[in-house]
Amino acid sequence: MYVIQEIQTTGDNIGITPAIVKADKKEADSVFYMALGAAAISAVPVHAVVMFDEHGNVEKTGFYEHRN
Repeated sequence: MYVIQEIQTTGDNIGITPAIVKADKKEADSVFYMALGAAAISAVPVHAVVMFDEHGNVEKTGFYEHRN
């Protein structure tokens, strides 16, 4: 089981999107990379994406930061 969580930061505000859960690793990878792909064209200054298993072990992390 894999959980994908996205964190969005704008200034002093941090938002967390609803978690997406996938049983299949390939499907979880797809969700993870789609979130990072969307972050690339987003107006939100900082996106972080984390994928972890049901035990809380981190599988992968990534972020996208828009610099002015």
